[in-house]
Amino acid sequence: MIRIVLKSRLYKAIFFTSLTFLIGIVGYLALFGYSFVDAFYMTVITITTVGFGEVHPFTSEEKVFTIFLILSSLFTFGYAVSSFSEYLISGDFFEQLKIKRVQKQIEQLDGHTIVCGYGRNGKQALAKLKSYKRKVVIIEKDKELIKELDEQGVLNIEGDGTSDETLLRAGIKKAKFLITALPSDADNLFVVLTANQLHKECKIISRASKETTYSKLKIAGASNVIMPDKLGGAHMASLVVTPDVIEFVDRLTIEGGATANLEDIEINDLPKEYLNKTILDLDLRRKTGCTVIGYKTSDNEYIINPEASLKLEAGGNLIVLGRPEQINELRALF
Repeated sequence: MIRIVLKSRLYKAIFFTSLTFLIGIVGYLALFGYSFVDAFYMTVITITTVGFGEVHPFTSEEKVFTIFLILSSLFTFGYAVSSFSEYLISGDFFEQLKIKRVQKQIEQLDGHTIVCGYGRNGKQALAKLKSYKRKVVIIEKDKELIKELDEQGVLNIEGDGTSDETLLRAGIKKAKFLITALPSDADNLFVVLTANQLHKECKIISRASKETTYSKLKIAGASNVIMPDKLGGAHMASLVVTPDVIEFVDRLTIEGGATANLEDIEINDLPKEYLNKTILDLDLRRKTGCTVIGYKTSDNEYIINPEASLKLEAGGNLIVLGRPEQINELRALF
């Protein structure tokens, strides 16, 4: 408590104002035998200097104590006014209001995605998630980047993603995904460990710079580990070996939201009558024009171009290909 008081002039002002009231009430009670109501009344009219009459004529001792109380209150209130004025002018007051407003919005989220770090990778992740209209909370330490996020209207927490407190403020216990895109592998590892401890059901996707960090991040609890530099080099080489294939795939995956060409459908989200039925029974091609190009089993095994006779089991996912208008028809139907 003492540390908190010493950190801020505003807290000091509140503390000393309360202390002055307490000294006045206790003084009139203990030294002069006033009742609590009389002691409280005398303290209020003395400190506020409103000029009402005393409870009874003062003795010399009461006059001395009252003079001391008046002088103390003048200094205390002067300090309080200057502290509160500084608090308003510095912007701390409005900053605290903003933090409380954002915190209330985050507390109402469920199944959202947390992104730690708003650097190059973090910005790309946010752009993709926004295109799919996903609920996102960004954790960032840089004040300039925080201002940029505020201007965009993106929910954010100013703080260190490796801290338990920061992750809890970002709603880690109700988050469905966490992306950690910090520049340091050590920091990403710490975020993964902390997030996995706080919410084991959260799917964690981590950035890594070194191959030696890959296995450590997986052991720590990361569901996926992405190495941007390695992917970039492999992608450039693929443009030499199979340029048409790569450009075609880029056209499928680079856009999102209303212009998506790929969609992921959870079997659990489908109407119950389709459970344990086949892909043929789903009849997506006729109903929407989309084509099923992949299936992920409940054991996380991927089947490319699955047969129409494949059964749709709980916990599985369908990967569907279609033109933007066909994907929109699919979303409207299911």
